[in-house]
Amino acid sequence: MTDREGSLLARVATYQFGPGADDALFPSIADLTVTHTSSGRPRQVLDGEDRLLEYGSDGRFTLGIAGGRRLLASLDTPRHHVVVGSESEPFVREGRNAFAKFVQAADENIRPGDEVLVVHADGDLLAVGRAELPGPAMLDFETGMAVTVRHGAGPADDEA
Repeated sequence: MTDREGSLLARVATYQFGPGADDALFPSIADLTVTHTSSGRPRQVLDGEDRLLEYGSDGRFTLGIAGGRRLLASLDTPRHHVVVGSESEPFVREGRNAFAKFVQAADENIRPGDEVLVVHADGDLLAVGRAELPGPAMLDFETGMAVTVRHGAGPADDEA
């Protein structure tokens, strides 16, 4: 990755996820690989075999599980967090959507279309995806989809 690319990606991360997200996602740009579209625009950012994120045509990132783990470890809770309980955990882990009736907490600043981390009440990352409702509405609604899950984190460590 070039310094110019690294600077662009760092600015987008800070804009989209807030201060500190650039350091969380890209602690060392020398270790990262960037794939490009046919026009030369950055497409995916990889750390070895792990996909951190994809740079969308809309200029925003979509997270991979590895990128979600990095953000979870470094961002202040509850930024970009949607918290669900044990009842929906196994389904969300395998990549199924998170429904509003199971949401226990959500960042009040989440807007529909935002990239979010779906987290278990104990703090484990379950999935990454796109918010379908504003954060406060996720808590108010009894029905409907709260998060369209893009990638589930897979089985819990004790199940693997």
